Amino acid sequence: MARRSGLMAVLFTLALGAQAQDKSVIEEIEKYRAALGDGNPAELWEARGEDLWKQPRGPKKASFEKCDIGLGPGVVKGAYTVLPKYFADTDKVEDLESRLVTCMVTLQGFTPAEAKKTVFGGPGVRSDLEALVAYVTGSSRGIKMNVAATHPKEIEAYEIGKRIFYHRGGPHDFACSTCHGDDNLRIRLQDLPNLSKLADAQKAYTSWPAYRVSQGEVRTFQWRLYDCFRQQRFPELEYTSPASIALTMFLAKNANGGVYNAPSIKR
Repeated sequence: MARRSGLMAVLFTLALGAQAQDKSVIEEIEKYRAALGDGNPAELWEARGEDLWKQPRGPKKASFEKCDIGLGPGVVKGAYTVLPKYFADTDKVEDLESRLVTCMVTLQGFTPAEAKKTVFGGPGVRSDLEALVAYVTGSSRGIKMNVAATHPKEIEAYEIGKRIFYHRGGPHDFACSTCHGDDNLRIRLQDLPNLSKLADAQKAYTSWPAYRVSQGEVRTFQWRLYDCFRQQRFPELEYTSPASIALTMFLAKNANGGVYNAPSIKR
């Protein structure tokens, strides 16, 4: 009995040590992120995005200043916090990126293929869409998320997004919830938010898009979902597809009440 008690004491001490170590690692990561936040390069994307928003472009030589992205034509401030939402002119639920593509086609005269030709930037390649997203989202800083999801098609999108989030599949039998459905999970030094909990959902969603230091690019929420699907070894998630918008609707509505604070900066 004494030997067993001694073993339990050792295991308990080790568990406490592991928890303390985990806490220490998380604290150091947060300090690292805070240090990176001084002078966020995403400001360069925001400035370029603002210029693109006001610049007459495309075959119709039109700007985005008549584009309704959620709060009326030309209204940018706070618009991201109500997206995704249903738009009567397209009879679809759209997120920010799909709505920008819609305006590029209907207002500026681009073809859908031209509008989506370069959606993600890379070495030597600049994406206008990433810059536009940075500008629009940056205009919603300090405003609380308020996705209504009351229209029948919004409700439908939310429910589809929820099913996608919990759907297991692929060669590893993964789901979004595999990494983001429990507490205290981490990949390498990256702590994984539990998106089934309000506080975690608010903190995670309101920090995207983000400037990725490791890539030297601003990455949008569509990219975040695309990369998650890649890591799960799922089929490629098509840019602005109904599936991507539904999943965004599920995550965005779950973040309601959180104060938006992006583009942020991540490793």
